[in-house]
Amino acid sequence: MAQYGFSSSKVIDVSGRSVLRGAGTVVGGVFLLIFLWASVAYVPAGHVGILTLFGRVTGDVLSEGTHLVNPFKVNSVMSVRTQELKESASVPSNEGLIVTMDTSLLFHVNPGNAAELYRSVGPRYMDVLVEPNLRSAIRESTASHSANALYSGEREKVAQEIITALNQALNKRGVIVENVLLRDIQLPAALKQSIEAKQQAEQESLAMSFRLQKEKQEADRKRIEAGGIRDFQQIVAQGISPQLLEWKGIEATETLAKSPNTKVVVIGNPKNGLPLILGQ
Repeated sequence: MAQYGFSSSKVIDVSGRSVLRGAGTVVGGVFLLIFLWASVAYVPAGHVGILTLFGRVTGDVLSEGTHLVNPFKVNSVMSVRTQELKESASVPSNEGLIVTMDTSLLFHVNPGNAAELYRSVGPRYMDVLVEPNLRSAIRESTASHSANALYSGEREKVAQEIITALNQALNKRGVIVENVLLRDIQLPAALKQSIEAKQQAEQESLAMSFRLQKEKQEADRKRIEAGGIRDFQQIVAQGISPQLLEWKGIEATETLAKSPNTKVVVIGNPKNGLPLILGQ
């Protein structure tokens, strides 16, 4: 019986080591899966990946797709697509009038400068860097133009000045300005009414000038037409003689006499010798 008990304790000991070995294999497999998962970095389309190691930007930039990286590195995704920043700002003109401008800025991040932008500014670069510079550029541009010019003919010039100012401030930081769109410009109500009244008066003046020019052209046409008629009459009058008129009268009388539907009573005319038609 003692020998049987000793043999039973050996079997229990072997089974315990097998359980521990199996548990270790499972734990190792789990750690291996975690390690492999941490080594895979995915970057969606239109983005780049910025790698950091223990909080330090390594400078490595991942393109879109799947990559194997150091599992201790963290992948922070940053968009390089075209982005729109809308801004509504109340700014002064060069007369000191307050003008409200609705602006859209189109821009994107330069992939080659994305790591430095992330290191120096961070993921909130739009709030920290882009928006303040846009407001400053709008204010500087409108301050050199009159409110009337902003409302009428210099919008494209203002937009180009804003683009130039933003390029100087943002390009070196890795932000590329694509375009600035001035969606709307709102002036003080009294000034807006004054400008619109002036534009309406100018339109009416142009319309009156057009009508006067048209009337002048019509008068010239009638004058030329009258001159042509006068010249025609003079030429015809020079070619008509009494003998020609008598001859034409004789021809007309002969034609009427030969007509089967005409019944004419003719008496000689003592003045010119032509027949006189009394009735039909």
